[in-house]
Amino acid sequence: MSNNYRIAKISSLLKKEISLILQNDIENDLLRSHFINISKIVVTRDLQYCKIYISTTAEEKIRKEIVENLNLSKSFIKNTLSQRIEMRRIPDVTFKDDTVLEKGLSVLKLLDELKNKSQDQDSKFEENNVNS
Repeated sequence: MSNNYRIAKISSLLKKEISLILQNDIENDLLRSHFINISKIVVTRDLQYCKIYISTTAEEKIRKEIVENLNLSKSFIKNTLSQRIEMRRIPDVTFKDDTVLEKGLSVLKLLDELKNKSQDQDSKFEENNVNS
């Protein structure tokens, strides 16, 4: 139980510090020109590795470029983290594109289309009953 609490605390600390690094320290025009949100951080139990899921409002092609640029900058990010956080070993970070938002929006769009189809069929059914 205490190990889960520790991992949660470290995840929260990493999220905070990496957000600050992305806002203030990285000198990359692509990263600075887009809003990048850290949606989730997954740290392994041994604290060796950390997957950082990011979301952004950019198009899919640009999102992939952003993730690539972040992964190219991970040594700089890890070095900056080591200067800011007092830990025995800073986890190796890997950035991933978080597509949960897009999947959720596509599900909502499908549900809306089904609702509209159902309403159209109901109105046609009512018209047929009135005309009969």
